[in-house]
Amino acid sequence: MSRTALVTGGTRGIGAAISIALKEAGYTVAANYAGNDEAAAKFTEETGIPTFKWSVADYDACAEGTKKVEAALGPIEVLVNNAGITRDAPFHKMTPQQWKEVIDTNLSGVFNMTHPVWPGMRERKFGRVITISSINGQKGQFGQVNYAASKAGDLGVTKSLAQEGARFGITANAICPGYIATDMVMAVPEKVREAIIAQIPTGRLGKPEEIARCVTFLASDDAEFINGSTITANGGQFFV
Repeated sequence: MSRTALVTGGTRGIGAAISIALKEAGYTVAANYAGNDEAAAKFTEETGIPTFKWSVADYDACAEGTKKVEAALGPIEVLVNNAGITRDAPFHKMTPQQWKEVIDTNLSGVFNMTHPVWPGMRERKFGRVITISSINGQKGQFGQVNYAASKAGDLGVTKSLAQEGARFGITANAICPGYIATDMVMAVPEKVREAIIAQIPTGRLGKPEEIARCVTFLASDDAEFINGSTITANGGQFFV
């Protein structure tokens, strides 16, 4: 029987690529989403991957949602914390609400999703927690104090989980994508995209599938000795 993987924010962009790659690798996949019913329905129709709707910012919704996934598909053995939002503004103009929304989703969301599935992983002596952070969580970014803080916090969570889960056969790792050719990035003005690409030594944006391949490796048995690590997938734009 294949292992069950849950991908948050798993119906669009990088998340969709991850969901598809895991299915192709033989996992039973569930894709979580927060709001776009039309996109989720289309995703399921095209891929056959079931979708489950809830906000990762709501702990009770996460606890209930993971129960529904496990009832339908089996114990969650691979969790990909991919869901994330931006509410960009220069710090002097950033509102408490913009700060809170991003922290609640991008950072607290990792706690909210991992906490309900952690006991089962400990009991089964196996688990993979893979969190999608960001290059901007490593280097910071103008207008993204909230986002950078949340993504840097995700790395701290990952390193701590790695230490707690290791003796139970659980690994926790993070991936920090650089600028990826998602709908959001492709929607920015061409001149802005050109300025971004000029900063990337490989001379191009990343592909969602390239991040997905990182995830499938970290989820596999081949990666069982990789724990608490961060994969930087940014085309050489930033080194740690």
